[in-house]
Amino acid sequence: QVQLVESGGGLVQAGGSLRLSCIASGRTVSSNAVGWFRQAPGKGREFVAGFSWSDSSTVYIDSVKGRFTISGDNAKNTVYLQMNSPKPEDTANYYCAVATRIMYGTQWYREYRYDYWGQGTQVTVSS
Repeated sequence: QVQLVESGGGLVQAGGSLRLSCIASGRTVSSNAVGWFRQAPGKGREFVAGFSWSDSSTVYIDSVKGRFTISGDNAKNTVYLQMNSPKPEDTANYYCAVATRIMYGTQWYREYRYDYWGQGTQVTVSS
């Protein structure tokens, strides 16, 4: 089992910055990849960014490329999502998720590929 706790959410002005953290505990050695997802009110959950522990490779959806950065700290079992220049449309509940399998291509986007989920942290971007 892997337990995930997200933190760092809150209210931020458009154009500001915010850093989300996802701390893992338990059988973290089984983790191959970590994804950040978000869910806005009335919408489905969508993939935002992914990080692979094996080679530190990253993947992003187009709408956050150049603004968000995902990174990992192996010693702290923590993955971060640095949100620069957030926009009101980034407002959502943000979740991190861990996959025990290696992810390829569009697999990153599929919720069912992830084995463990956190409870989420709310991010609200004001205009």
